[in-house]
Amino acid sequence: MAGREREVLELIATGMNNSAVARHLSLSPKTVRNYISSIFTKLRVADRSEAIVRARTVGLGLSGQLAGAVSH
Repeated sequence: MAGREREVLELIATGMNNSAVARHLSLSPKTVRNYISSIFTKLRVADRSEAIVRARTVGLGLSGQLAGAVSH
């Protein structure tokens, strides 16, 4: 998975919504949606919750817990 996709996955695994991810990475919301679609395809998951489970299984989204520090 490419660097930006991994960053996006890490942030959604902390609980951030698309708008918060876009602000945090200085991307447009549309770009974040495109990254998320690509992530779903690569992980072969149907939705955000499945992607989060996969991410957390490999340790993403567990350290730092950015979601609590960033408004959704």
